[in-house]
Amino acid sequence: MLGGSVWELPPGESTCPYHFETSNEEWLVVLAGHPTLRHPGGEDVLDPGDTVCFPVGPEGSHKLTNRTGETVRLLLLSTMISPDSAIYPDSDKVGVFFADGSSLLFRRSSAVDYYDGELDR
Repeated sequence: MLGGSVWELPPGESTCPYHFETSNEEWLVVLAGHPTLRHPGGEDVLDPGDTVCFPVGPEGSHKLTNRTGETVRLLLLSTMISPDSAIYPDSDKVGVFFADGSSLLFRRSSAVDYYDGELDR
């Protein structure tokens, strides 16, 4: 139930917006370079070999950015529970991700009532 991928992060880029997962625990291993990790407690510059766990829920919120002039290489691991969802606190978005690779993203403000559009209540 684990998956992993190696990412190469060019200077000035981020892996994704600041977010947390609702179903999948994620882990990071820095293979090369010095990415900046944003987390609920602030920011830290990481070194090669650093390993960080992002637990499910708001305490696992994170964003990785390369603020250096060299490519950063990362190993990202996670459980592979599907479907999964992610919350993006900065933009108030919610993402739902399915095993077939499809996804839905929307803002919480566009939410509808549970029975919206249903014929029978």
